[in-house]
Amino acid sequence: MNPAQGRSELRKALRASWKLFGTTFVFSFFVNALMLTGPIYMLQVYDRVLGSRSEETLLALSILVAFLYLMMGFLDYARGRVLARAGAVFQTLLDHRVFTTVLRQAGLSAGRLGPNTGLRDLEAVQRLFSSPAMFAVFDIPWTPVFLLAIFIFHPWLGYLAVGGGTFLIMITFLNQWMTKRVVAEANMATAQADLFADAVRNEAELVQSLGMRAAVFDRWMRYRELSLSRTMSSSDRTGTFSSATKTIRLFLQSAMLGLGAYLVLQGEMTAGAMIAGSILLGRALAPVEQAIGQWPLVQRAQTGWQRLSELLEKSPFEEPKTQLPPPRAILDVQQLTVIPPGDKHAALRMMSFRLEPGKALGVIGQSGAGKSTLARALTGVWPAAGGKIRLDGASTDQYEPDVLGSYIGYLPQRVTLFEGTIAENIARMSTEPDAKKVIEAAKKAGAHDVIVRLPDGYDTRVTAHGGRLSGGQVQRIGLARAMYGNPVLLVLDEPNSNLDSIGSDALNAAIREMKSQGQSVIIMAHRPAAIAECELLLVIEDGLAKAFGPRDEVLQKQVQNHGQVNKSIAAGAKSGATS
Repeated sequence: MNPAQGRSELRKALRASWKLFGTTFVFSFFVNALMLTGPIYMLQVYDRVLGSRSEETLLALSILVAFLYLMMGFLDYARGRVLARAGAVFQTLLDHRVFTTVLRQAGLSAGRLGPNTGLRDLEAVQRLFSSPAMFAVFDIPWTPVFLLAIFIFHPWLGYLAVGGGTFLIMITFLNQWMTKRVVAEANMATAQADLFADAVRNEAELVQSLGMRAAVFDRWMRYRELSLSRTMSSSDRTGTFSSATKTIRLFLQSAMLGLGAYLVLQGEMTAGAMIAGSILLGRALAPVEQAIGQWPLVQRAQTGWQRLSELLEKSPFEEPKTQLPPPRAILDVQQLTVIPPGDKHAALRMMSFRLEPGKALGVIGQSGAGKSTLARALTGVWPAAGGKIRLDGASTDQYEPDVLGSYIGYLPQRVTLFEGTIAENIARMSTEPDAKKVIEAAKKAGAHDVIVRLPDGYDTRVTAHGGRLSGGQVQRIGLARAMYGNPVLLVLDEPNSNLDSIGSDALNAAIREMKSQGQSVIIMAHRPAAIAECELLLVIEDGLAKAFGPRDEVLQKQVQNHGQVNKSIAAGAKSGATS
């Protein structure tokens, strides 16, 4: 895979902040120029004030230095704010692109993306822009200026400064070479520990009920100990180089003073130049020390940049699609072949069927036959490897994902709610839920009476797993969410898996109402009662359409105990009609 396209998108977002970086460069010029204030002040004090014993000269110099330091502090503060905003611009430009790409890739990988993928990588790059490491980037170009000033004082001091600076730069590259692998391993181990902890937290009820706390703690501790071990190794190495750099820099400053003192004794330079040279050396080498101290952050940002490039390359930018008119409930599946992401073999092969408005289609088959794969393909979660899925003549890939989702309601096999109120969940997490549409969808799903009996009704807050809600209540809220906005096609994957007889009756009533309004319904089912309202039946076996046609005819030909199944269906239909 060539991540050139991903890198070009990142560079484009970076170029949007060039004016801010240019402003930072200008501020850095004046900041570094004002850094000469201290050495020049020392030079003047030692060479002029002490020699002339003039208090007026000392006072004037001190007032001027105070003003210059004030300006330097203001400009240094200002460039920090500018860099922070450059990082904010970079992140803002990529937030939507990375967020939608992460969602798309998570759907294609069944949610197997790690916790540091995408959004955290973007945050890592953004944090680098506002960190002291970026100050070092803008300060290092001025290091030669400080070294040149030292050469002006005396060539020997200049040679010492250049030699020491070269040695520190060699240590910087050695630091990068020796810590890159161990820092990456530490980040990976930490990510694995966090991922396992998140999984355990999400399934806390299961862990508690099955007495798994000790087992999952032991397993988490293995990840944690590995993470701590790698992190300590990383910290030890980076700390070694950071301490060595600081020690060498301090030694070089003292060596500069020693050499300067010798030259003063030889009468080749003044005492003021000796002090100024030491201060200039510290300033010249400070960016190198600063860069090494911030090296873990730099490496994390480098890793984030690389992974963002690969992520954006996997999911190229999609141009806005032409807005099509609302479709009719005509679904036409033509020679559909679907290969699950990460697999090499097709889960569905050459499948074709047609569904007209006002009809319901039941899809049956053994576990693993491909029913849920078909549901994911119909809703656009998984792309078709071959064939077409057409809605009112237009292939579903001609619609924007959010637009397609408004036309095709989907109830997955495992219903998950989001942190928020029930109304927000039914309204698909809209920041401004339409109360009228929310209640309408809840009534269609038979969930209105259940919801209003809750302490806070539609304003009841729920968690990802429903909180205090039962499985049946979560299922009804999920069905209401699927029906929100009056979609033309409803895809239900095992919709009555957590429903009691009352809930099943409400589901069948909702399906009848949708059909009466000219909408279509597809139900992936195991229970006969789930297909009580279906006129058509599709039987899937090993990813192939084994039979398709009127429900009773297909049952009679394909199902051995079709008589018993028909009785169950009739009982379900009768129960629904009575209710």
